Amino acid sequence: MKNDDLPVPTPQVKQAPTSFAPAVTPVASTTLHTDTEGLHAGQTTIPSQGEDMPAYLARPENYTGKLPIVLVVQEIFGVHEHIQDICRRLAKQGYMAIAPELYFRQGDPRDYTEVSDIISKVVGKVPDKQVLADLDHTAHWATQHGGDKSKLAITGFCWGGRITWLYAAHNPQLKAGVAWYGKLVGDKTLTSPSHPVDKAVDLSAPVLGLYGGADAGIPLESVETMRQALRAANATAEIVVYPEAGHAFHADYRPSYNPEAAADGWQRMLQWFEQYGIK
Repeated sequence: MKNDDLPVPTPQVKQAPTSFAPAVTPVASTTLHTDTEGLHAGQTTIPSQGEDMPAYLARPENYTGKLPIVLVVQEIFGVHEHIQDICRRLAKQGYMAIAPELYFRQGDPRDYTEVSDIISKVVGKVPDKQVLADLDHTAHWATQHGGDKSKLAITGFCWGGRITWLYAAHNPQLKAGVAWYGKLVGDKTLTSPSHPVDKAVDLSAPVLGLYGGADAGIPLESVETMRQALRAANATAEIVVYPEAGHAFHADYRPSYNPEAAADGWQRMLQWFEQYGIK
């Protein structure tokens, strides 16, 4: 029997917590919920750097062949209900979507009620190098559980948007990335020694960036700086700015939600993945 003929193991999953991070409650009335009908979805673990990393997995329940893989990178609030729902939405589109808990060594954002505490006590302590390695292990794990290693994509939101750019410059096996309002420039620290603008020249996968023109935390000047860096590097990338949208415009559970920009960005993401052969 050839290796390709061996049965693909089905990852064990258990029901994942369906709560939102306390720092963003109460949730908005616009919150969307995607059911699990026709899906294999829940919590699992991934061996990474000598530890078992928690992750949320969603994929079609019944499929033939191997599935295209989308790594879903969390906001600062962790893999809470919104990120899990995004995985289910992607699974409904035929993808294996997996969101690893990339802060699990440093702490759980769901243990805090203030955004400032999440940033100072958890997120600020997470090294980029650790994150990129965890994503590598996640991608490898996915290929061992029904995922197609030749169809690997990534998408991330806020903190995860920045990581999406960095991962596209890190993993030469990546085929496409979509970054939602991720920070592009910033101070260099021991945990974050470089930023997307520094890595534009190293991009090995096409990246679509989706940004809000009214985002107070990511000024348009930094978006233009990134565009210039991408042009100078002759990188395959595109940045779309929604003039009326602020930060976190895709986060339907928050007041920042902009349904028009969110819907357009989602369709652009799916088209980007198709354009570059993910599906």
